[in-house]
Amino acid sequence: MDAGRVALRGTHDARAFEVDVTVSRDRPRRARLNGDTLRSAEHLRHAFHTLVFTPDRLAVVKGGPAVRRAYLDRSLARISPAKAALPTEYATALGQRNAALRRVALGISSRDALAPWTASVVEAGAALVAARREATALVASRFAELATRIGLEDATLAYEGDPPSHTELEAKLARDVERGFTGAGPHLHDLRIEASARDLRTYGSQGEQRTAVLALVLGEAQAIVERTGVEPLVLLDDVLSELDGDRRRALVEILVGGGQTVITATAAAALPVEPAQLLIVEDGDVREA
Repeated sequence: MDAGRVALRGTHDARAFEVDVTVSRDRPRRARLNGDTLRSAEHLRHAFHTLVFTPDRLAVVKGGPAVRRAYLDRSLARISPAKAALPTEYATALGQRNAALRRVALGISSRDALAPWTASVVEAGAALVAARREATALVASRFAELATRIGLEDATLAYEGDPPSHTELEAKLARDVERGFTGAGPHLHDLRIEASARDLRTYGSQGEQRTAVLALVLGEAQAIVERTGVEPLVLLDDVLSELDGDRRRALVEILVGGGQTVITATAAAALPVEPAQLLIVEDGDVREA
């Protein structure tokens, strides 16, 4: 098969919608919402407040700081939509300062010309760090509680990094000019994910890392409800395969009473309770059980 299409109709936040997504081997993926073509299919997740757990999301724990920063900025946009532009504004200021640093290194600009770009990085960086810390704090307490309920004890979530200052950037100026890169700021920060004072990236088992990512998704869902009043759609792919019976039941208890959740599993027997709707996918055919 060279192409596929999924079309949906329904209601979201009391409003009707129509969505279709087309996937092709030789063309970019295309998504349409109520007849309008979206710039990317990723915009659907924001339009519908959708959170996703898939096995490849373990990169949030296992990957490098850049992966966690990107995750945190997406989470920030969902929790506080009014602050969604802050990462882009900071990236723009940072790019301008880095370009100015390279001009200084080439001798075609003076160090005095860096001042406005340094001020922009300091201002935009302070706003971004404050927003990231706020989003982290909203998720952190929920993350700890949810992780405990599904089997990961003493889990903590913390933002690592301070806002850039004029003093810090001036102290690093010679090095920054040499490298053509700003050596301080939120583009270098990290989100620390631990359990029992262990960094799960380095010292966590595969099961612990999966549980941490699941707790992050569920914690963010609760934070979105509190901040925006909107119940997000939660998609959990193959989430049950490494949970024992008690943890599966604990997961269902967390989900009951929340918004719509879709769970995929290889067998209906993996589900600890009777679902509101059960769909069987077999040989490309979808049918209700």
